[in-house]
Amino acid sequence: MNQSGNRFFQTVACVVLLATVSGLQVAAADFQNLDSEVQDLKKELMELNRDLFILEEELLFPANTQVTVFLSMDVGEYFALDAVDLKVDGKKVSSWLYTEREADALLRGGVQRLYMGNLKAGEHELVAVFTGKGPRERDYRRATTLKFSKGLGAKFVELQIRDSERNMQPEFDTREWD
Repeated sequence: MNQSGNRFFQTVACVVLLATVSGLQVAAADFQNLDSEVQDLKKELMELNRDLFILEEELLFPANTQVTVFLSMDVGEYFALDAVDLKVDGKKVSSWLYTEREADALLRGGVQRLYMGNLKAGEHELVAVFTGKGPRERDYRRATTLKFSKGLGAKFVELQIRDSERNMQPEFDTREWD
């Protein structure tokens, strides 16, 4: 092959190489644009999912029939919580078996939503049965009852487990929130 043939092949090879590199740069730019669009779509999807969740809760639990029961603990020196069973109007609506981490979170000020459901207006009875270890590591099972009237609007009930320093025993109370 002569020198002009070599130069021709070199020139063609350079043109092909430049076209390939240029194509790769365009592909990289397209990929970055595509990645940005995907991230925007993910963000929109998460916002839509949140809105759908809120709408679902509003449809399933309208404010005029909604009842929500929460659990909180204070101190925990005389009672170590293992489980809670919750009944509304004689029907079991919630049961929870606690891990050590979950019970510890409640002791540190956490509040747990035990139940959320619909009740018609009128008189109702809530019974919560607490199981755990009481003073001197004895098995402990106590219940608390709340009779309440459900009117229009949402009803919030808090179950509280508190230590009674005076009695050196745990106390189990219920509290209605307006």
